Amino acid sequence: MPILHGIMRPEDLNPLSASQLEELAGEIRTFLIENVSKTGGHLGPNLGVVELTIALHRVFESPDDPIIFDTGHQSYVHKLLTGRQDFSALRVRGGLAGYPQRSESPHDVVESSHASSSLSWADGVSRALAATGRDDRHVVAVVGDGALTGGMTWEALNNITDDNDRNLVIVVNDNGRSYAPTIGGMSRYLNKVRTAAAYKDLHHRSDRFFRLFGPMGRALFRGVRGGTHGFLSRFTNNEALYSNLDIKYLGPVDGHDIGALIETLELAKSYGAPVLVHAITEKGRGYQPAREDEADQFHAVNRIDPATGEPLASSARGWTDVFSEALVDVGQRDESVIAMTAAMLRPTGLAPFAERFPDRVYDVGIAEQHAVAAAAGLAFGGLHPVVAMYATFMGRAFDQVLMDVALHKAGVTFVLDRAGVTGPDGPSHHGMWDLAMLQIVPHIRIAAPRDASRLAEALDEAVDVDDAPTVIRFPKGAVAEDVPAIERLTDGVDVLSRGESEDVLIVAIGPFAALAMDVSKRLRAQGIGATVIDPRWAIPVQPSIVSLARQHRLVITLEDGIRVGGIGTRVRQVLRESGVDTAVDELGLPDEFIDHASRDQILTDAGLTASKIAQDIVAQVLGTRIPVARHAGETGTIGLPLHQRH
Repeated sequence: MPILHGIMRPEDLNPLSASQLEELAGEIRTFLIENVSKTGGHLGPNLGVVELTIALHRVFESPDDPIIFDTGHQSYVHKLLTGRQDFSALRVRGGLAGYPQRSESPHDVVESSHASSSLSWADGVSRALAATGRDDRHVVAVVGDGALTGGMTWEALNNITDDNDRNLVIVVNDNGRSYAPTIGGMSRYLNKVRTAAAYKDLHHRSDRFFRLFGPMGRALFRGVRGGTHGFLSRFTNNEALYSNLDIKYLGPVDGHDIGALIETLELAKSYGAPVLVHAITEKGRGYQPAREDEADQFHAVNRIDPATGEPLASSARGWTDVFSEALVDVGQRDESVIAMTAAMLRPTGLAPFAERFPDRVYDVGIAEQHAVAAAAGLAFGGLHPVVAMYATFMGRAFDQVLMDVALHKAGVTFVLDRAGVTGPDGPSHHGMWDLAMLQIVPHIRIAAPRDASRLAEALDEAVDVDDAPTVIRFPKGAVAEDVPAIERLTDGVDVLSRGESEDVLIVAIGPFAALAMDVSKRLRAQGIGATVIDPRWAIPVQPSIVSLARQHRLVITLEDGIRVGGIGTRVRQVLRESGVDTAVDELGLPDEFIDHASRDQILTDAGLTASKIAQDIVAQVLGTRIPVARHAGETGTIGLPLHQRH
C-alpha cells in the first residue's frame, strides 16, 4: 500500500523510517506530476520542496507551530501532508485552492500569494506567542530566495534580529529562481554559495566516503555533517551575509537530503532564538521535462501530457503576446523606450524585447516599489520606462505611483497584465482593484483596450506622454476578434454601434465591449435603442461621453473591476459636475474577496452576463427597477454646470 495514502496528518510521519520517508518523497512527486498535469497549477516549485516539506512536518508540530509559506504556490506538498489528497478539482470551484486557504485547514496560515511578506507575518506571530506565554511553540517561515529581493523581507529581518528571544525559524528555499532565475546582488551572492566548488566537493566526497560503510556510515555522515554546517558556511563565506544581522545561520544544507534537513531543523528548533536555515533545492526536481524548461522550469502549467510535459491544447494568441509584439515595434521606433519588470520578464511578455534590446531592459527582482520609483528617475534622465507587472501587484507600489511618478510629472507607462478576473488563482491574484485605485492619482491616464488593435494603439499613444503616468490594462487569456468602431469622435472615444433611438448609452471598458454589443442586440429585440461606446482611455472621462449621456435616457457602465470607486463612479461624478442628471447604473465586480473559480462563473455570480444586464435595462427603461431611465424627450440637464454656479 502506498505510504502517502496513510498520511492524514503530520503526526503520521513520525513512525516512518528514513527509507520510508525517501519512498514517500518519490510517491509525492509521482502524485504531483499525475494530478497537476490534469488540472494545471504550480508544478515546478512543488517538485522542488518535497523533501523540505516532509522534514518541516517531521520536526515541527503544525498547526501549533505555524508554518508560513512565501509564496503559497509552493504549498501543494504541505496540503498532501495535512490530509488534503483530492487534487481532482485543484483550482476549480469547490476544489482545493492553489494557495493556502484557512477555510481548508487549520494548518494554513497566510492566504496571500504576494511575495516577501512571510517574515513580517512570522515576526508578528512569534511576538504574539511570546507575549502570551506560549514560549514552547515555534514559528516557521519558508521563503524563496527570489522573495529576498523584496524590501519587506529586509525590513522584517531588521526587526526580527532586534528581539532575539523568540522561537522563530526562517527557512530560505534557495533554488536560484522566482518565476525565472533570481536576479540582483543577493542572487549573485547566494549563487556563489550554491555553486562553490569547496562546498560541493567537500559534501560529495564525504558523502561517498561514508556511504562505503553502509547504513552506519550514512548515519555517521549526517552526524559529522551537522557538526560541520558552521564550518562549511564560513568556508564559503556565506555567514558574512548575516553577520551584521545578529541571527544564527545554519547551512547551506542539501534541500533534497531528508536526513540532513531533519537534523538541521532540529538544531534550529532547539536554539531558542531566531535562526536562518539555508536549504539549496532544485526547482522541478525529479521531472525531466520541468528541468529542461529553460523559461521557468514549469513554474506554472496548464494541462500537460505527464509523460512528455507537452501542453494538451494549443495556446491561442493571448493579450500578453499582443503586448509583447507591440512593445518590440515601439522600441524599434523610439530608442528612449525601455522596459522594466519585477521578476516577471517572461510572464509579462518582456522576453522578446529583452532579446531584441538587451541593454534596454531592467528586471529589479520582486521589488515593485523600487521598480516604480526607479522608473521615475529613468524618466527624469530622458527615457520612457514601460513598467510591466500583474495588476494584482500594483497595489504594492501605489505610493510610488502617486508620490514619485505622478507628483513629479514623470512620463512612465504602466502595463498591467491579468487585470480584472483571473479565475483559478483566487482572491490574491484577481486584478480587480487597479481601476478604482489608480484613477485617484492626479493627471493619470488609464487605457483599457478592447482588442489587439487597440492595445497596440494605446501603447503608441502612451509612450508619447512625457508629463504624466499612463496605464494600459488588459485581462488574462486569449484575445478575441477585433471589434471595429463605426466612428471615432474628436476626443478619441470610439462609437461601436447606434440604436434607432437614444434610449441607453452603454460605456464599455476594455474587452467588455463585446459583452456590450451582445446586450445592445438583445435590447434592440425589445424595441430599445442602445448606443455602445468604448472610451479607449477610460480616465480621464472625455467630454463626448458627457454629451452622449445628456442625449440618452439611461447610462450603463461595464467594467472588469470593483464597482466601488470604479470607472462608473467617475462617470457619474463627471456627469453631475457637468449638470447632467441622466441616471447611471454602474456594473462591475463586488467589493469582496472572490474565491477561485472560472472567469465565466465569477462573472455570472456578479450579474455580468448579457442576458442579466439586458433584463435589468429593460426593467429600468420601463420604470420598474432603479435607477429608472428618464422619460423620452427630457434634456437630462440640471441647470448650470458646477463651475458656472455661484
